[in-house]
Amino acid sequence: MTTKGLLDGIRIIDLTRVLAGPYCTMILGDLGADVLKIEAPGRGDDTRHWGPPFTETKDGERGESAYFLCANRNKRSLTLNLKTEKGMAILKDLIRQGDVLVENFRAGTLARWGLDYETLQELRPGLIYCTITGYGYTGPYKNRPGYDAMVQAMGGFMSVTGPADGEPTRAGVAIADLATGMFASSAILAALFARERTGEGQRIDMALLDSQVALMSYVASNYLVSGEIPQRLGNAHPNIVPYQPFPARDQMFAFACGNDGQWVKFCTAVNHPEWSADPRFATNTDRVAHRDEVVGMLTDLFRSRDAADWLALCDEIGIPAAPINDMAQVFANEQVQARHIRRDVPHPTAGSVPLVNSPLKIPTNPTDVRYPPPLLGQHTAEILQEMLGLDETAVAQLREEGVV
Repeated sequence: MTTKGLLDGIRIIDLTRVLAGPYCTMILGDLGADVLKIEAPGRGDDTRHWGPPFTETKDGERGESAYFLCANRNKRSLTLNLKTEKGMAILKDLIRQGDVLVENFRAGTLARWGLDYETLQELRPGLIYCTITGYGYTGPYKNRPGYDAMVQAMGGFMSVTGPADGEPTRAGVAIADLATGMFASSAILAALFARERTGEGQRIDMALLDSQVALMSYVASNYLVSGEIPQRLGNAHPNIVPYQPFPARDQMFAFACGNDGQWVKFCTAVNHPEWSADPRFATNTDRVAHRDEVVGMLTDLFRSRDAADWLALCDEIGIPAAPINDMAQVFANEQVQARHIRRDVPHPTAGSVPLVNSPLKIPTNPTDVRYPPPLLGQHTAEILQEMLGLDETAVAQLREEGVV
């Protein structure tokens, strides 16, 4: 049974594709908003073609790409040719009934189409207009295309990621895109809240580079306070020791002592109380200053037993430790299963598709999957009939003309 979400009654006009924008609008859809995903006829979102892997249809044909599935649930797909006058007129009619417009074209694209913020406010007073670009609408880079890997490099992330003696490394997922999507959804929610009080719309200018620099968090703060350039430390933490993976007798596992009390407790449990009493290691500041010695003696200790033994000990005494799981182990994990992070949902061609469920746990008004990631143009007729009152003949004529 589906439930009405917290954003029930809010309509999102979604002109985004790839990841940052779709991830933003999926979050809003998970919260109950009606997300109209507007795609180009015949091809749609670029990520529909990014694979393998793809799902398999009931007839054994190639289905939807896994990449597309990850960011497009709880949306209805409408195909619309915005290069035609009729397509643009339909878009304007949809905007008149929308609450939020999200797009990630190059900076200024909608303005060149005659849909600048002021015009959008005339079409739909109180509209919230969110743009997502690589570098924002101001500054010398505003016309550059935005790609996650370039932004990870430019925004400082790669400079502190990777082995200390190795090459700069990007994250294994598109963190700049995903973070921008999350930041954008937060800004939109704030704008919707403000509109409830003032009735006014907002212009939101989200940039991948801004988001990536913001994600540098304490690493950026370390530089701003000290003036020292942060260096790559592999899997170690710049401000906490120990806080990294260690090799046990059989495999690696992650281990941390987040405060001095945990350090004392651990040293006592492993029969090395002298470590916590040693003035070189007594406080975290001391341990950071003597990082190599601490890591060396812990490495020697951990290699004496299997990872499962250390994990059991740490669990017993309340010290942070974790296995380093691959994705199969992640979804087999009892805590992941208890939190229902995997969600299998019905799909029109695949029968069922597995998705990563929304992490937004709101027991009083839970998120739900009302729509699986849509087929290209799956809801075109439905939306045009529901919102614009077009009958089947009119929709068929638009298809014949290449408008939808």
